[in-house]
Amino acid sequence: MSAAIPYSHTEYNHWQGTPGQSATVSWKRYEWQLSDGHRYLRIDNDHVIEAHYCQPGAKGITINTASHGKVSIDFDRLQTQSAAVRVHRLTFLPQGQAEDIGWYFRDDKIWREYGSQGTSSSVSSVSSTDIEHQFTLNPQGAFSFTVGSISYILDFSTMTQTNHHTGVHRNVRRRPKFISTASHTGSLLSASVLPTASSSQLPATSYKWEFMGEEGMWSEYQAHICAYDSAAIERQYQQNPQGQLHFRINRFSYTLNFSTMQQVNNSIGTPRAVRRTAVDGSQQNSSVGAQPQWQFLDVSGIWNNYFKGHDGCSISSQDIEIQYQQNPLGTMTFTTVNFNYELDFSAMTQRNLSTNTTRSVRRI
Repeated sequence: MSAAIPYSHTEYNHWQGTPGQSATVSWKRYEWQLSDGHRYLRIDNDHVIEAHYCQPGAKGITINTASHGKVSIDFDRLQTQSAAVRVHRLTFLPQGQAEDIGWYFRDDKIWREYGSQGTSSSVSSVSSTDIEHQFTLNPQGAFSFTVGSISYILDFSTMTQTNHHTGVHRNVRRRPKFISTASHTGSLLSASVLPTASSSQLPATSYKWEFMGEEGMWSEYQAHICAYDSAAIERQYQQNPQGQLHFRINRFSYTLNFSTMQQVNNSIGTPRAVRRTAVDGSQQNSSVGAQPQWQFLDVSGIWNNYFKGHDGCSISSQDIEIQYQQNPLGTMTFTTVNFNYELDFSAMTQRNLSTNTTRSVRRI
C-alpha cells in the first residue's frame, strides 16, 4: 500500500470543475470512483459505501466489482489494498455551500462528536464546525482547545488529540454527515439519468435475484412462491434502483428494498440480505458485497462460526451481519441453551451475561 493520501487530495468538490454535471447529480452530493491507472469510473450503488463512510467507527468496507474483483477500501487513508487501484470521493456542492462535516474522537470504546458530552461529563469548547474551519485554513496544522480545565491539541497531520497534561493520545476522524437520497424532495432519479460508465457495471443482460436463506444459503426468487421471479424483480429494479417491491408469501407480507438490498418480513421484522447476480456469475450488488462470516474464539483457541440452532444459539452469522450494518458501534444480545450473551461490535467481543466471561469475535 502506498503512502497515505491527505483528505484534501482525495475528496474533490466537483461542482465548479464540471458545470455540466450539476443537473445530473443535483440530488446526490457525492460520488465514489475507482481508477485502474487510466481513468476513474463511478461505483454502482455507492450509497452503501457512503453510508458506511459516514459512520465514524467504520474503518473501511469491502466491495465486489466486475473489473477489479474484491476491493477493500480503507476509509482513514482513502486507499484500496492494491496500489494499482485508486479510490476517490467526489463532492457536488453549489457555489458557496459547504458539506456538513463531523469531527469525532475515540472516547474509550465510543466515537464521540466534538461538542457532545463525553465520559468526563464535560463538553468540549469546540464543535465540528469550529474544527472544520481550522482544518480548511490549514489541513496539516494543529490548534488547541479546552474541556473544562484541561487543554488539548488536535493535530490534523496525524489525526490525533493529545492531552497537554497527561500526554494521552486519542485518534480523531473526519467524516461527512450522511444524507439519504430519499430525504430530498421530488421523485428519485432513475439509473438512466446517472453516468453510465461504471467499474462494476456489465452490458445489458439477464440477472438472478436471490435472498439469503437459513445458514448462509442463497435462494432464488420463484414466481410460484412469491409472485415475482428474477426477471420480474429486475424490471422493477431498472425502473427505480432506489425503490421497493412488496409481495406476499402465504400469510406474511414482505418488502424488498433495492437501496439497502434487504428483504424484510413486515409482520415480524426479520431482515434478510439480497443479492443481484448476472447470468455469467458476476455479482452486481448485494447488501455489502460477499456475505461476511462472524466467528467467536472458543476456550480451545479455535474460531467457530455462529450457527442458529447449534447448542440452542438464537442467531446466525447473517443475523449478526444485518445488525452490524445497522449500527457498527452497537451491541446485540442472543441466547444459547444455558446462557444469555451480549455481542459488542465496537470491542469485537462476546460476553456471557451470567459469568461475565468475554471472548474475542471476528468478522471475515
